[in-house]
Amino acid sequence: ADARRKKAEEEIKRTVAELKRSNEELQQFAYIASHDLQEPLRMIASYLQLIERRYRGKLDKDADEFITFAVDGANRLQDMIMGLLAYSRVETRGKPFEDVNAAEILGNAISNLKIIIEENGAVITAGSLPVIRGDENQLIQLFQNLIANAIKFKSEKPPYIHISAERKDAEWLFSVKDNGIGIAQEYKERIFNIFQRLHGREYPGVGIGLSICRRIVEKHGGKIYFESEIGKGTIFYFTIPIKENGKT
Repeated sequence: ADARRKKAEEEIKRTVAELKRSNEELQQFAYIASHDLQEPLRMIASYLQLIERRYRGKLDKDADEFITFAVDGANRLQDMIMGLLAYSRVETRGKPFEDVNAAEILGNAISNLKIIIEENGAVITAGSLPVIRGDENQLIQLFQNLIANAIKFKSEKPPYIHISAERKDAEWLFSVKDNGIGIAQEYKERIFNIFQRLHGREYPGVGIGLSICRRIVEKHGGKIYFESEIGKGTIFYFTIPIKENGKT
């Protein structure tokens, strides 16, 4: 029995090691592919834009339309590649965790979003936020993505977003609450998938912001989920383990 158990444990360890190696290889592939694709795609987009400027109105109507489709497609592909690069960088460009003030993290995220906050008349408030342990830049991006998402999917009313945190056992539970259009519960898993778009092209973006949020939260040992009511708003929750004696 002991020999069988030992053999099973060794097989599990080997499988875990193989999965870890495969995951690292996939992350590296995503980074290299998205990074190396940028230059040729930039050239394609630049020449398409040049053709659009130089020949618009000089060919027939169909040609103008085809050029517009090609330019839009190249621009969307550029956005997707930039998103894939940002997604892969959560792992490849991460920093060692340190103590960071979540209130300062939020302040930096709000500062980065100053223009869209002002353009949309958004009001952002926050309760008392704790010191947590994590990667400062990634946590700024986490708050930034969640706030930008709340503003993007606003209702007819000006966006109102409230951020708070409370201690739940051995972790902090953060919430980002908005008064936007809401999300159907059927999307509770799909919404965090990479390149997942729930609203088609009437809203900007390529559907990667929430994927990055989940990747960041999981890297910090937490989980992310949401509660929503159509027409009333959404609350995104995420957890961060509480550090004890310098540990997360």
